[in-house]
Amino acid sequence: MNVSARRRRRCLVSAPALALLIASAGCSSADEAAKPVVPTPDSKVTELCRNLHKQLPDKVDGLERADPEPESELTAGWGDPAIILRCGVAKPPEMNNPEADGVTVDGVNWLLEEQDDGSFRFTSTLRKAYVEITLPEERAGGGVGPLTDFAAPMKKAIPKGIA
Repeated sequence: MNVSARRRRRCLVSAPALALLIASAGCSSADEAAKPVVPTPDSKVTELCRNLHKQLPDKVDGLERADPEPESELTAGWGDPAIILRCGVAKPPEMNNPEADGVTVDGVNWLLEEQDDGSFRFTSTLRKAYVEITLPEERAGGGVGPLTDFAAPMKKAIPKGIA
């Protein structure tokens, strides 16, 4: 099987298969002391992100909300090590790759990128603002499960379209 065919198949992978993929990936530990950088989007995207912030759940994947510092309506977190959300991030360069891995969870499309530290970064696609969710390696064993908790808030606050 050639590389492009293999990539195409991974883009269409089911949620259970993706969970297994994530659970089996990476062995290095994440830097728990790292603090997320607060994005600096334009005013239109900032307003969308503020609307999303109001919709975010108190729990994600059963984890209590624990927002990172510095405090911002553009970032949020759950658990320790934290699942981190950043709203208003720049378009990732990987989105220009037609063979990039992606997943759709409850009607929200995400670019999937495995990081060198074993964590996974998901960035929303086909929405008016880019929202990034980072699952630390310790939280990646549940696959895309945490993304289900973001679907309803995303659909309410961030309209479909191109950012």
